Amino acid sequence: MPSKNDGVMIILSSPSGAGKTTLVKELSKLENYEISISHTTRKPRSYEHNDEHYFFVNDNDFQRLINNGEFLEYAKVFNNFYGTTRTPVIDKLNKGKHVLFDIDWQGADQIKNKKLDYKLITFFILPPTKEVLFERLSKRHVSEKFIAEERIKQFERDVLHWINYDYVVINDNLESCYSRIKNLIEAEINNGSKDYDEKYIRKHVEKLTI
Repeated sequence: MPSKNDGVMIILSSPSGAGKTTLVKELSKLENYEISISHTTRKPRSYEHNDEHYFFVNDNDFQRLINNGEFLEYAKVFNNFYGTTRTPVIDKLNKGKHVLFDIDWQGADQIKNKKLDYKLITFFILPPTKEVLFERLSKRHVSEKFIAEERIKQFERDVLHWINYDYVVINDNLESCYSRIKNLIEAEINNGSKDYDEKYIRKHVEKLTI
């Protein structure tokens, strides 16, 4: 049974290339913070390791987990499935660990709709401009420019979901973005004052979607 000593769930979502994975890694270095490792059917990138970055599984294994009702959330993104199994997350929360989720808006919606008895804080990360985002994506997919272009098209759809998050943070500089998120988490946990300007965020979103 959840108690006041339990950890909190912290979701970071963003369009591809906006920096949520890097931010989640930085936050996980804080004491008592742990990353929820997702299952995925996509192939590992050159630097990725099983059981560390993801649990890499095939389509049949992923479907079996769906059929057994083991996912807290799952979604299909760019033709691959991603999902978070329930048991490891609940175990960490019950031990007082704050669990970080690096998931998209589909997964975030599913977790919110589960209405679990644990505190949930959600963040949507945005790039400073679409040009900066395209530059980041082009560096990541240097040999396949069409992938970066596909991600930009998806960005225009994903960005519309910013309104469903507790906080939207602009990743114009990694260090300052990290600090803003960290301060907001601490304020939420400790019922402190929050430095957050929703009008500024709304104007930024309007610029991104022109």
